[in-house]
Amino acid sequence: MRNQRVLLLVEIAIFAALGYVLDMIGFGMPQGGSVTFVLVPVILIAFRRGVVAGLITGFLIGLLQVATGSAYFAPLSFIFVVLQVGIDYFIAFMVAGFAGFFRPAFIRALEDKDTKKMATAVIAGTFVAAFLRYLAHVTSGILFFSEYAGDQNPILYSVIYNSTYMIPVFLVAAFICTVLFVRAPRLLLPNRV
Repeated sequence: MRNQRVLLLVEIAIFAALGYVLDMIGFGMPQGGSVTFVLVPVILIAFRRGVVAGLITGFLIGLLQVATGSAYFAPLSFIFVVLQVGIDYFIAFMVAGFAGFFRPAFIRALEDKDTKKMATAVIAGTFVAAFLRYLAHVTSGILFFSEYAGDQNPILYSVIYNSTYMIPVFLVAAFICTVLFVRAPRLLLPNRV
């Protein structure tokens, strides 16, 4: 039992480090946000070990970004910066762990050898991860970055601006996770590897 806990902690740490590195690969937007592969390890651990492992992995990715200075801070007071960082880094990456809610559907489809349902579960989980992360960034944009909207409606501006990078993030993560999980489902079965 103890070895299983240690193995789980090691996997979470490895996937968090991988997510941090993969978040550096891609291209950034001028006012924050970027198209990267950071969701892939969070979704993988969430499908492999469940929602809690996904939430912890996402939290650790946010922590690594803040601790290493990779975070973008709004030019606001200390309290607002803490709130903005909490939403944009900790919450935004943590919620991607909710992709793990689709793990049981994936496992059932795998047992039935139904690749179409396997792919559907992966895409649905990826959509939930990307959409919840998108909502976190939109909320942060409305609350802390409204000055970038100029004369435009800050809510509409945040919705549109954040979709310009989160839609590609979703599409890339959905493609990679679907191909990876359907072709190598053993990656998601820690007790059978």
